[in-house]
Amino acid sequence: MIEQSERSRHLIEVSRRAMHRGHDAWAAFNLSDKVTVALVLNRADWLEEFGCTLADAIEEAGEEWIVVIPRIARELLNEGL
Repeated sequence: MIEQSERSRHLIEVSRRAMHRGHDAWAAFNLSDKVTVALVLNRADWLEEFGCTLADAIEEAGEEWIVVIPRIARELLNEGL
């Protein structure tokens, strides 16, 4: 299991990358990262592109990621991303 702070740092980094680079960032992401980032950034349009419903995305992201998404989303929002 990934340590909480390491998991959070990873999610923040990939979310920032996706926010700044959009689809250009996807090449380095696996599907779980893509849907988790889409959840963090509140991008239902990206989930649709991946062929995921919201329920599918939550399942794909997994319990370990779902618990940190709200905090990470608030942190990025406070940074102005």
